[in-house]
Amino acid sequence: MNDIRRTILWVIFGFSMVLLWDQWQVFNGRKATFFPSAVNTAPAASPSVPASSVPTGVPTANTVAANDQTPGPTAQLTPSVEPSAAARERLVVTTDVLKVTFDTEGASLVQTEFAQHADMADKSKKFILLDNTPTHTYMAQTGLIAGAAGGTFPTHKTVMTVAPGERTLQDGNNELVVRFESPELGGVKLGKTFTFTRGSYAVAVKHDVVNVGATVVSPQLYLQLVRDGSKPMGESSLYSTFTGPAIYTEAKKYQKVDFTDIENNKVDVEKTAENGYVAMVQHYFASAWLLGDGVKRDLFLRKVDTNLYAVGMITPMDNIAPGTAKSVEAKFFAGPQEEKVLESLSPGLELVKDYGWLTILSKPLYWLLHKLESFIGNWGWSIVALVLLLKAAFYWLNAKAYASMAKMKAVNPKVTEMRERLKDNPQQMQQEMMRIYREEKVNPMGGCFPIMIQIPVFIALYWVLLASVEMRNAPWILWIHDLSSPDPFYILPLVMTLTTVLQTSLNPAPPDPLQAKMMWFMPLAFSVMFFFFPAGLVLYWITNNILSIAQQWVINTRMGVPPKFHLPNFK
Repeated sequence: MNDIRRTILWVIFGFSMVLLWDQWQVFNGRKATFFPSAVNTAPAASPSVPASSVPTGVPTANTVAANDQTPGPTAQLTPSVEPSAAARERLVVTTDVLKVTFDTEGASLVQTEFAQHADMADKSKKFILLDNTPTHTYMAQTGLIAGAAGGTFPTHKTVMTVAPGERTLQDGNNELVVRFESPELGGVKLGKTFTFTRGSYAVAVKHDVVNVGATVVSPQLYLQLVRDGSKPMGESSLYSTFTGPAIYTEAKKYQKVDFTDIENNKVDVEKTAENGYVAMVQHYFASAWLLGDGVKRDLFLRKVDTNLYAVGMITPMDNIAPGTAKSVEAKFFAGPQEEKVLESLSPGLELVKDYGWLTILSKPLYWLLHKLESFIGNWGWSIVALVLLLKAAFYWLNAKAYASMAKMKAVNPKVTEMRERLKDNPQQMQQEMMRIYREEKVNPMGGCFPIMIQIPVFIALYWVLLASVEMRNAPWILWIHDLSSPDPFYILPLVMTLTTVLQTSLNPAPPDPLQAKMMWFMPLAFSVMFFFFPAGLVLYWITNNILSIAQQWVINTRMGVPPKFHLPNFK
């Protein structure tokens, strides 16, 4: 029965690893490996306007009825004099946290550099999220497409002029405004006003559509994010996080979509809504287009070109009479996945920091970790403190489990002698084993269930540490300058391996040789993985191991079962 208990414990351990791997796959936007859910193979919303009628990369949309809700305030603007054809150029705008590069073709955002976040590969450089180079494409674009009345309007392929003004947020100022204006096209001029705010990664974007023609127009505004399907540079080959588009609506909540699903037309997302956002997500960072609640929108995911994909939304602007204008206000976010900041911008935006299936546990754990850091001032020591609090919270559960294990150790010599004596009579061996456990008042399953209850909590903490951008370039002590990167000298993984060996050696060797080998092989193999894991994750596991060893040692001593070490025998 002792062997059965150990086998059950290993099954629990193995099953938890299976669950972790399975949800890891889902977290990365892939299909679940072991527990796949049904996938709707219906293609994403496909607009009806022929692709030939719009420039490459411009979304198309179904016709919008004339009585649809106007998605923004109406403004009476005097049409400006049509500007002469402008030369295409790039414009750099700088704030205290952002350095944004615009392309005057469509006033598209083609690069975002973060002043407070270093590049992981070269820490002397700042991290760049959006970019448009020969090897990487990631841009934010907006423009107009035809509505019910038809027409050809300014898109993100239309070269625009920029109004004179400051390009750097000056000391003492809290806002910086940059305005672009298109030439007249189809009787329409499109103005884009970007308002940057000190300390913010969110940019207010106002689209003014002016009818300078002689007939009523009914354009539709699109906002999209275009990105290639490549993984971020420097991502670990051992563990992977999700990279790809996501859509949030109140109806279907947070839905992330893998690039391969777009490629294969295997997308099932909400297609129309009056709330929510569209986003591009990767490890630690995200970008998103946000529209106010109550604004009608069509949501789309599509393949733009080879290895190039778009996620976006289209909102109707209703009829615009000659000489009048209408406006739509939106927000564009490009920045780190700081949970509190995301929550303040839009409902559900914090979900781009994806904890997967254990969000309900991960969010309070992150909250507690954040509170500890605000008091301690160091993320490494905050991890140690959090694990200490968790072990304290589960102290009595662990005590019960270790007490049960101690009792099993106490009767193990009797069980071993009995197994050897009755090795040729398995049935009598099981009966005798049950008698020993009954007389000694030992429950072979007593150590299993308390451990099972804690597994989801510690897996949730794993996701918190893996997903939190606060770990990025955060120092701990001495040689650990970045808790999100592997230990450069492998000291923490070695300590992790030693604590795992120590914890394993405290348990008596199973009588069965195969089980004895397995008891050592699995934790050692698990330890090897930690040589490639972020230092913060390894620190968390080391702390947990040390506290578990200490508690097990104390309980065993109190119960009169002195701790004994044994080495593996692989002969």
